[in-house]
Amino acid sequence: MRNTEGTRITKLPEFRTFWASQSLSMLGTAVSRSAVPLLAATVLSATPFQMGLLQSSLTVSFLVLGLPAGAWVDRMRRRPVMIVCDLARALLMTSLVVAALAGRLGFTWLIVVGLLLGAARTFYEIAYQSYIPSLVGRDRLVEGNSKLESTASAAQTAGPAVAGVLVQVGAAAAVSVQAVSYLFSGLLLLRIRKPEPVAGRAGRGGMGAEIRSGLRFVLGNPLMRAVAGSAATYNFFYAVQSPLVVLLLVGEAGFSGATAGALMAAGGAGGLLGAATSGWMARRLGQVRVIWLAYLVTIPTVVLLPLTGPGWRVVFFVVPWFTAAYGLVVYNVAQVSFRQAMCPDQLLGRMNASVRFLIWGIIPFGGLAGGALGEWLGVRGALLVAAVGMSSGVVWLLCSRLRGMRDIPVDAIAEPYVRSG
Repeated sequence: MRNTEGTRITKLPEFRTFWASQSLSMLGTAVSRSAVPLLAATVLSATPFQMGLLQSSLTVSFLVLGLPAGAWVDRMRRRPVMIVCDLARALLMTSLVVAALAGRLGFTWLIVVGLLLGAARTFYEIAYQSYIPSLVGRDRLVEGNSKLESTASAAQTAGPAVAGVLVQVGAAAAVSVQAVSYLFSGLLLLRIRKPEPVAGRAGRGGMGAEIRSGLRFVLGNPLMRAVAGSAATYNFFYAVQSPLVVLLLVGEAGFSGATAGALMAAGGAGGLLGAATSGWMARRLGQVRVIWLAYLVTIPTVVLLPLTGPGWRVVFFVVPWFTAAYGLVVYNVAQVSFRQAMCPDQLLGRMNASVRFLIWGIIPFGGLAGGALGEWLGVRGALLVAAVGMSSGVVWLLCSRLRGMRDIPVDAIAEPYVRSG
């Protein structure tokens, strides 16, 4: 067998294939967030209530299926799970194209497809994060995650723009491109030949006991609990902020929709730079230290957002929007790599599912809180509350033992927490 120790990760054919597959899959997911609602709006003339229902159908699965999905993924090899999810999403998108071209597309079917797409995404992303350690090795997690995060950031930046251009050709065209991207993503995964560890049922006592073991690992381990707490706090208050940012730019500052979109693209640029430099930052500052340092230095800049206005005051939006996006990606690469390195392989699916349940399941509540705060305090006042809340997430990290660590210890896998009650 060829020795690949010390080889750059981009020289490994298995990683290059996986990276290409992930790029296509992430682009398809990013486009779908805009293309499916645009399909509803342009073809079905959906009402605001129906649009909200459709958006919920695409995201509710992490709250409903997230925990059992983690237990199921830990019973299987992860690569076949991703392949099935990609091919299933390709078929679902194809069904929308066929229905739209035939003039038979109805809102009920769109909701059904949205629910199934969300379920497939839930299984895919849990399996995806659980597969990376076996593909690249635990010593290359930061390098691998930074490369993968770069394409995720690019997809999130380009996805809405690609969907908007394709919808000008026709809503079915946008959805058909998604079907092709998922299809080729699955086919690329089929080409990976690196053996994957045999899956087994690590837990005892049934599905409930396995789910509890994943939650116990995350909540019972002080280091994992601090990371999950910081991410959950950030996500809740980011969800408070999200519905208000467009209102700030268009309603309060008076920018056009096109200008607002261009200003928000600064976040995508910051994310791409963060992905490009996250590996260097981890080596320079320490793989653990960079988690809290990136958060502490960059995220609090969002307190400047409420000062945004026309003219030179646009700097109060562009600078913190770029800076926070940069820091968030550096933080994400470091904390995801930390979680993967800390977790035993047989528990990776349940760990990732538990973390996603905790940090993504809270997002709908943040959105509701943002709307209420906007009505009560006004847009700028609510954004200030959101900014302070987002900044407070770092307290979890600073009050934990993470603050005194530079790098992950060699014997970092936290086996005792798997058995703890």
